[in-house]
Amino acid sequence: MMTTDGNGAAAPRLPRLGEPAPAFEAVTTQGTLRLEDFAGSWLVLFSHPADFTPVCTTEFAAFAKALPRFRELECELLGLSIDSVYSHIAWMRNVEEKLGVKVQFPVIADLDRQVALAYGMIMPGESRTETVRCVFVIDDRQNLRAMIYYPLTTGRNVEEILRLVKALQVADRSAVATPANWVEGEPVIVPPPLTQEAAAQRVATPDLECVDWYLCTRTL
Repeated sequence: MMTTDGNGAAAPRLPRLGEPAPAFEAVTTQGTLRLEDFAGSWLVLFSHPADFTPVCTTEFAAFAKALPRFRELECELLGLSIDSVYSHIAWMRNVEEKLGVKVQFPVIADLDRQVALAYGMIMPGESRTETVRCVFVIDDRQNLRAMIYYPLTTGRNVEEILRLVKALQVADRSAVATPANWVEGEPVIVPPPLTQEAAAQRVATPDLECVDWYLCTRTL
């Protein structure tokens, strides 16, 4: 059954984890950019409801301060709202003037809402016009790896987004998973065995710490 938006029109299918991220070409505060421009690096694409709003201002300052840490992970940042590029520029200048933080990552001016619709950033139950606070983590192969949606009232935790990128990269490099509340340097979860013989061997492996045959961790 086809879904519809709040106006009865057919709604685009939301992006799905593990699939290629929706391609786009958009005007930004750093010129026209395409998703393919970020190929080979990780990307955190995040939307905000509107320029010159209090929660969004605190978020942009936090993302701007954390940009060097994202880049240490070979991950870029890309913001978005449906405001104009002129509004974005004025707001970025205001953030620098009032908060002393220079925003050095680009911000999409999505006036026609094409990127917002492709990524499912507009939730009619929350707002019919503004983009909600969405986060999309896109890997260096341009596949969508994680999505987080926040309501308009709740600012994002940039530390958690950094942690998420690190966890995804560790999982890719080492073919492992990460437990609840994992932070860099802590033990990781090894994939569970798929046979009875492997299960018996697993609990006897000296470099693993096992709660039981299906839950074992190791230090990288």
